[in-house]
Amino acid sequence: MNNKKRRIRITHNPSGELIAEGEKGWGMFSFEGNYYIAEKNLKTLGFKFSGIPGICPYKFIYFWYHFESTTGIKTSMLGWKYWLPNPLFPFIAFRIAVPINHPDLTVENIES
Repeated sequence: MNNKKRRIRITHNPSGELIAEGEKGWGMFSFEGNYYIAEKNLKTLGFKFSGIPGICPYKFIYFWYHFESTTGIKTSMLGWKYWLPNPLFPFIAFRIAVPINHPDLTVENIES
Protein backbone atom coordinates (compact mmCIF):
# COMPACT_ATOMS: atom_id res chain seq x y z
CA MET A 1 0.00 0.00 0.00
CA ASN A 2 1.29 3.47 -0.94
CA ASN A 3 1.14 5.79 2.10
CA LYS A 4 3.00 8.65 0.48
CA LYS A 5 1.43 12.06 0.83
CA ARG A 6 1.32 14.45 -2.08
CA ARG A 7 2.23 18.03 -1.41
CA ILE A 8 1.93 20.99 -3.73
CA ARG A 9 4.43 23.87 -3.78
CA ILE A 10 3.69 27.01 -5.82
CA THR A 11 6.48 29.52 -6.48
CA HIS A 12 6.43 32.94 -8.17
CA ASN A 13 9.10 32.56 -10.90
CA PRO A 14 10.21 36.20 -11.39
CA SER A 15 10.99 36.64 -7.68
CA GLY A 16 11.51 33.07 -6.47
CA GLU A 17 9.06 33.75 -3.63
CA LEU A 18 7.11 30.81 -2.23
CA ILE A 19 3.39 31.50 -2.65
CA ALA A 20 1.83 28.37 -1.21
CA GLU A 21 2.65 24.91 0.04
CA GLY A 22 0.55 22.17 1.52
CA GLU A 23 -0.91 18.74 1.23
CA LYS A 24 -2.99 18.15 -1.88
CA GLY A 25 -6.66 17.97 -0.94
CA TRP A 26 -8.97 20.35 0.88
CA GLY A 27 -6.21 22.88 1.65
CA MET A 28 -4.73 22.88 -1.88
CA PHE A 29 -7.71 22.03 -4.05
CA SER A 30 -7.32 21.58 -7.80
CA PHE A 31 -10.42 22.45 -9.85
CA GLU A 32 -10.77 23.36 -13.52
CA GLY A 33 -7.05 24.00 -14.07
CA ASN A 34 -6.61 26.17 -10.98
CA TYR A 35 -5.49 25.74 -7.39
CA TYR A 36 -7.75 27.10 -4.67
CA ILE A 37 -5.52 27.72 -1.66
CA ALA A 38 -6.70 27.68 1.96
CA GLU A 39 -5.29 30.54 4.03
CA LYS A 40 -3.23 28.15 6.19
CA ASN A 41 -1.30 27.10 3.06
CA LEU A 42 -0.52 30.61 1.81
CA LYS A 43 3.14 31.42 2.51
CA THR A 44 3.05 35.05 1.35
CA LEU A 45 1.31 38.33 2.05
CA GLY A 46 1.94 39.40 -1.54
CA PHE A 47 -1.61 39.16 -2.87
CA LYS A 48 -3.17 42.62 -3.05
CA PHE A 49 -6.85 43.33 -3.65
CA SER A 50 -7.30 45.01 -7.04
CA GLY A 51 -10.93 46.09 -6.82
CA ILE A 52 -11.54 44.56 -10.27
CA PRO A 53 -14.60 42.30 -10.13
CA GLY A 54 -15.47 39.33 -12.29
CA ILE A 55 -18.37 36.97 -12.62
CA CYS A 56 -18.64 33.32 -13.52
CA PRO A 57 -22.13 32.14 -14.54
CA TYR A 58 -22.02 29.17 -12.17
CA LYS A 59 -19.39 30.04 -9.52
CA PHE A 60 -20.63 33.66 -9.14
CA ILE A 61 -18.72 36.81 -8.06
CA TYR A 62 -14.96 37.11 -7.60
CA PHE A 63 -12.30 39.83 -7.37
CA TRP A 64 -8.87 39.84 -8.97
CA TYR A 65 -5.70 40.07 -6.87
CA HIS A 66 -2.33 41.40 -7.99
CA PHE A 67 0.84 39.85 -6.61
CA GLU A 68 3.76 41.86 -5.26
CA SER A 69 6.79 39.95 -3.97
CA THR A 70 8.83 41.01 -0.97
CA THR A 71 11.46 42.22 -3.45
CA GLY A 72 8.93 44.47 -5.23
CA ILE A 73 8.43 42.37 -8.37
CA LYS A 74 4.78 42.57 -9.47
CA THR A 75 2.46 40.37 -11.51
CA SER A 76 -0.95 41.86 -12.29
CA MET A 77 -4.07 39.76 -11.85
CA LEU A 78 -2.21 36.64 -10.79
CA GLY A 79 -4.98 35.38 -8.53
CA TRP A 80 -8.63 35.84 -7.64
CA LYS A 81 -10.97 35.15 -4.77
CA TYR A 82 -14.69 34.32 -4.85
CA TRP A 83 -16.42 36.70 -2.47
CA LEU A 84 -19.94 35.58 -3.28
CA PRO A 85 -19.42 31.93 -4.23
CA ASN A 86 -21.94 29.36 -5.28
CA PRO A 87 -22.64 27.28 -2.12
CA LEU A 88 -22.36 24.11 -4.23
CA PHE A 89 -18.60 24.79 -4.45
CA PRO A 90 -17.41 25.28 -0.84
CA PHE A 91 -13.79 24.48 -1.81
CA ILE A 92 -13.54 27.77 -3.79
CA ALA A 93 -15.11 30.05 -1.18
CA PHE A 94 -12.93 32.89 0.11
CA ARG A 95 -9.67 31.30 -1.08
CA ILE A 96 -6.98 32.75 -3.29
CA ALA A 97 -6.97 30.88 -6.58
CA VAL A 98 -4.16 30.75 -9.14
CA PRO A 99 -3.99 29.11 -12.57
CA ILE A 100 -1.88 25.96 -12.64
CA ASN A 101 -0.28 26.86 -16.00
CA HIS A 102 0.47 30.57 -15.48
CA PRO A 103 3.91 31.43 -16.95
CA ASP A 104 4.92 33.29 -13.76
CA LEU A 105 4.25 30.25 -11.56
CA THR A 106 5.97 26.94 -10.95
CA VAL A 107 3.74 24.24 -9.50
CA GLU A 108 5.58 21.26 -8.02
CA ASN A 109 4.03 17.97 -6.98
CA ILE A 110 6.08 16.51 -4.14
CA GLU A 111 5.69 13.04 -2.66
CA SER A 112 6.71 12.66 0.97
